[in-house]
Amino acid sequence: MSTIHAIENAIRRLSAEELATLRSWFAAFDAEIWDQKFEKDVAAGRPDSLAEEALRDLHEGRCTEL
Repeated sequence: MSTIHAIENAIRRLSAEELATLRSWFAAFDAEIWDQKFEKDVAAGRPDSLAEEALRDLHEGRCTEL
């Protein structure tokens, strides 16, 4: 049995309270991983061109207020 299948089977056996705890933990875990990747992308300059395009659109009047 693969690790994924073992995890899936273990999750199926959780109580409602345990499942809620797992959801909360996983959301925080997933957010931390996303934040780390985002920070690496920013440090590498990946979003720079998108920011420049957005600012250009703003200055040229192609944006609407929310």
